[in-house]
Amino acid sequence: MEERDVRFVRLWFTDVLGFLKSVAIAPAELEGAFSEGVGFDGSAIEGYARVYESDMVAHPDPSSFQMLPWRTQSNTARMFCDITLPDGSPSFADPRHVLKRALDKASDMGFTFYIHPEIEFFLFKPPVVPGIEPTPLDMGGYFDHTTLGDGTDFRRDAIQMLERMGISVEFSHHEGAPGQHEIDLRYADALTMADNIMTFRVVMKEVAVSQGIEASFMPKPFTNHAGSGMHTHMSLFEGDNNAFYDAADQYRLSKTGKQFVAGLLHHAAEITAVTNQWVNSYKRLVGGGEAPSFICWGRNNRSALVRIPMFKPDKASSARIELRSIDSAANPYLSYAVILAAGLSGIEHEMELPEEAADDAWSMTDRERRAMGIRNLPHNLDEAIREMENSELVAETLGEHVFDYFLRNKRAEFEEYRRHVTPHELTTLLPRL
Repeated sequence: MEERDVRFVRLWFTDVLGFLKSVAIAPAELEGAFSEGVGFDGSAIEGYARVYESDMVAHPDPSSFQMLPWRTQSNTARMFCDITLPDGSPSFADPRHVLKRALDKASDMGFTFYIHPEIEFFLFKPPVVPGIEPTPLDMGGYFDHTTLGDGTDFRRDAIQMLERMGISVEFSHHEGAPGQHEIDLRYADALTMADNIMTFRVVMKEVAVSQGIEASFMPKPFTNHAGSGMHTHMSLFEGDNNAFYDAADQYRLSKTGKQFVAGLLHHAAEITAVTNQWVNSYKRLVGGGEAPSFICWGRNNRSALVRIPMFKPDKASSARIELRSIDSAANPYLSYAVILAAGLSGIEHEMELPEEAADDAWSMTDRERRAMGIRNLPHNLDEAIREMENSELVAETLGEHVFDYFLRNKRAEFEEYRRHVTPHELTTLLPRL
């Protein structure tokens, strides 16, 4: 910090819904922050504590130290924090601790959990006005290589900023919808990746503001265009060996990998409220647009919830599975915790992988899907909440406090949404009734 003339240190953590929180301290206070933490009022943070149990302490994680490259006028660094109670015990409401607890269980089983996300988002022309459909920054399409101007420049500048913060980018491209872009982060362990995703969102918004545009991770801003997801590739390693790889299997997928997928499929409905937590998330999951609607798996099948990529079938380190439902607006700590718990449940209970959905699940009839045992993902947030509230796996993974708060918050969101009269109703019904 002395070498870089750091003037401010921002301590970052997230609330239960995945919104970033921050407090700035002077460098002289950092030694005390390491030894004693920084106290704050937890009752003011979404889902953290009730008024009569409000004292919380933020402990910075020195391994997450990075300079903020957009703060050029006064050198500023950031560190992620672990949140504890005053007695030093982990906070029951800290999403980072929820993921750490899930990773500890995986470690006890001999596994390390690695993640590689494909993060989609939209760029809009200002101003973005609540209640009015936004204007996309460009009219490009999937993988378009044209002079798209601002969008192409944005991705270049954003990637350079991510790299300066130690976040490795694998590749980037224009996505299928107007103004929609994708940046894929190079794989890392799940905790590092969750921190990286939180940083990624900040970087996208900071670069956008600096260029006079707006970035959004809203799952489905346009009715007639695909929404933004965060297709997540994942694998378990036992030391240096990929536990998902089996050279003798036709899919190159080991028994462990198949059981992990079976666990994901078995628990898919009950974890969806966490991986797709907004009422708008279910506008994306209606089918088409490469977003899954049905609980099935396949290889080169992009309608499947879980896909087995076959890009490098004989490379052991590349063996992985891809979950295609998760939103880029999800809380990454909670989402990866429940995803991991679902997969580990499949391993623990030696679940059998169901038959592969070789055909496009969207084009099959309901009868054909039922015959194959293919269930629907929840159709809306209300259905997802009902699945989650009966889930022992989600309750155990999140812990009682986060589980109860999350459900209360999501019920309130859906009830507010249910009362709202939409433009669609006014357009279709008002002239006729």
